[in-house]
Amino acid sequence: MSILKVSIRQIKAARALLGWSQDQLASNASVSVPTVKRLEAADGVLGGRPDTAQKLQEALEKAGIQFIEENGGGVGVRLRKKAKSK
Repeated sequence: MSILKVSIRQIKAARALLGWSQDQLASNASVSVPTVKRLEAADGVLGGRPDTAQKLQEALEKAGIQFIEENGGGVGVRLRKKAKSK
């Protein structure tokens, strides 16, 4: 299974959907705030160390974000539907 290449814009959009600050993303991903700021200052595919990118992506996914691959309409993000309570 290949790892989805997430863009900086997707990370920023995901943070916006969750209402998270850079500090909150850093805390939830167990990375430093300067790392988040540095990565978000760039454009294109999420760079940095592979384990850092994975931590960021996993923290956002755990919070309910789904990263959408290129499907003819462009890459994106969305909030996962919450499971219905019984």
